[in-house]
Amino acid sequence: MDADIRDGQGHLKRTLGLWAVVLFGLAYMTPMIVYGTFGILSEVSHGMVPTAYLIALCAVLLTAVSYGKMAYIFPVAGSAYTYARKSIGPSVGFMVGWAVLLDYFFLPMVIWLIGAAYLGEAFPAVPTQVWLIGFIFITTVINIIGIAFASKVNFVLMVMQALIVAAFILLCIHYVSASQGAGGLVSARPFFNAEVSFSFAFAGAAIAAYSFLGFDAVTTLTEETIDPKRNMPRAIFLIALIGGAIFVTAAYFAQLAHPETTFENVSAAAFVIAARIGGDIFAAVFLIGLVVAQFASGLAAQTSVGRLLYAMGRDSVLPRSVFGYIHPRFNTPVYNLILASLVGLMALYLDVATSTSFINFGAFLAFTFVNLSVIALVLKKHEAMRDTGALTGLVVPALGVAFNLYLLVSLDTKAITLGCIWLALGAAYLAYLTRGFSRRPPEVSFNAA
Repeated sequence: MDADIRDGQGHLKRTLGLWAVVLFGLAYMTPMIVYGTFGILSEVSHGMVPTAYLIALCAVLLTAVSYGKMAYIFPVAGSAYTYARKSIGPSVGFMVGWAVLLDYFFLPMVIWLIGAAYLGEAFPAVPTQVWLIGFIFITTVINIIGIAFASKVNFVLMVMQALIVAAFILLCIHYVSASQGAGGLVSARPFFNAEVSFSFAFAGAAIAAYSFLGFDAVTTLTEETIDPKRNMPRAIFLIALIGGAIFVTAAYFAQLAHPETTFENVSAAAFVIAARIGGDIFAAVFLIGLVVAQFASGLAAQTSVGRLLYAMGRDSVLPRSVFGYIHPRFNTPVYNLILASLVGLMALYLDVATSTSFINFGAFLAFTFVNLSVIALVLKKHEAMRDTGALTGLVVPALGVAFNLYLLVSLDTKAITLGCIWLALGAAYLAYLTRGFSRRPPEVSFNAA
């Protein structure tokens, strides 16, 4: 955590209550993302998008219990990396951190890709590649000059997103009622289709989990939260639960309004639904809201990866001269931000489904090892676990491991291949850093200025 948010006594000020932390987590998740990936999910799950979100929610809630326990025991930043390092071992922690880096590193790419897809649908005369490059260029310039745009508009953006999501749901209800009557609002079809294998719902869940990324991000606020040992576990669980409720509800009514599972442009399907249920005016409002949300989310994501790479460079986990460099004028990690923008250009050759699956590979690995960290502490009879029963200390995290591993193997084959290559690179780099595993890997400090 940055030194400039410390008070005169050298301690972080505990000013955040439970609901302030919950709001931060929901803002980080970006509720409108449910519409950003709706078309992909509808196609992959064969029309069972709400079920895909419910399955993903189960995995996330099980993991949220484990995150809450680990945040209680280790109330510092670092999340899954710190938990695995302290509970299982430094080398395992390094590899978990490497998997988390996959999320951070490629998340901006997916955000920019979704935003560009929707602008491409609205303005077909302009190639999608132009919007993508524009997103990357503008975001990178703003982050380099150090304007903390995303943090300043966070609350306003959340209100705007909430209003648009609510309007979208209400218009779906009106559209379905007008065409099918009130009875059309109650249907099991979005959840289950006897003509379609249920395995497709799990395949959709493997992508739907992307929408939940960030529910654990509030662990970085532990040192600024009032009574964190009580409020942080509750906040993590509430963020996942409320976010899941929003995603399932929004997906259910969108699926009722558009029961078909095919779209001309699957990456921008919700824009077509918005025009169907609310006409061109609402479609324009929806597009503006989604693009602004994606733009602000991209700013925050690129800032996060820049900071993470800087922390790794500063602590010599990555080459210090490049990744630990701060521009003397802008006071930002310029090289890291430029690198993130270059990685973002990979979106020119990838689609939304593969990109989100690639990111989820790292997320599912991190979630798995957070659950394993709880089990490891219980088996080691750690003092902090002496009052933990078998249910939350062994059964729940074991179910979390099973859910996350199943979703991991349900990912796109190309994404699994790319993820395994990423892990192999991490293992090779770890061998280099530790001189053939003969010494402890360097530790990343997330609390230094």
